[in-house]
Amino acid sequence: MTGEFKLKAYSLFSGSSGNCFFVEGENTKLLIDCGVSARSAEKALASLGVNLCDISAIFVTHEHVDHTKGLEVISKRFHIPTYMTELTARALIHDPCASLLRDLYLFDGNYSVDIGEFHIKSFLTPHDSARSVGYTVEKDGVKLGFATDMGCLRENVKEALIGCRAALVEANHDIVMLDMGPYPYDLKRRIKSERGHLSNDDCAELCRFLCENGTKSILLGHISKENNTPGLAVETVKGALGNYPDVTVGAASSNEITELII
Repeated sequence: MTGEFKLKAYSLFSGSSGNCFFVEGENTKLLIDCGVSARSAEKALASLGVNLCDISAIFVTHEHVDHTKGLEVISKRFHIPTYMTELTARALIHDPCASLLRDLYLFDGNYSVDIGEFHIKSFLTPHDSARSVGYTVEKDGVKLGFATDMGCLRENVKEALIGCRAALVEANHDIVMLDMGPYPYDLKRRIKSERGHLSNDDCAELCRFLCENGTKSILLGHISKENNTPGLAVETVKGALGNYPDVTVGAASSNEITELII
């Protein structure tokens, strides 16, 4: 790709059964979360012509299993540098002999690092975990955002995502579907809380804000199978973007690779 700007991003898996995102530059490849088995991650990457041994670093949003399932096995086999907050690590790792401990780089909630040609910054997200963060990845002035697992919109999240050319954001549930659905009351209350998951309506508000600040492509992620549909999530967001007809809006698949258009 000589002379061609190369920056690609893919949702490998998205949803309560597992989350894993892949970002690729000329010489650097990153994973954000690995909430599926190492074998599943390896198979998905192989379909893109990438091996786990090619990954430069893994960035973890929080400790829940749908974001961390494959980390320990990957660490045993590949020893990839892994970045997360200290509180996340304390909540995640209970075995003093865990391989992951040898590959960890720990920070507070807000941190920034340079990995190859990428500049990565974290930002706090409101979720019922020890400490949940989202990330922005920037290369040569092009900025990507990744923000899921948040119960409400916070100003710090909006500020962190300003200027993203493309972003993956959470559209977890439709409020009516959740209220009428099969989940028990306590789980519904947790999902709708300020430390739960983002509804389609709140996601639409966030997407409108992003488009007002230059975002051209949006991928909706962490879509609930029981309380939402990809079509409904996309329809809700597009309905809020009437003044931005040229913005691309898509939905990340739960178990198939979906490209974040840049």
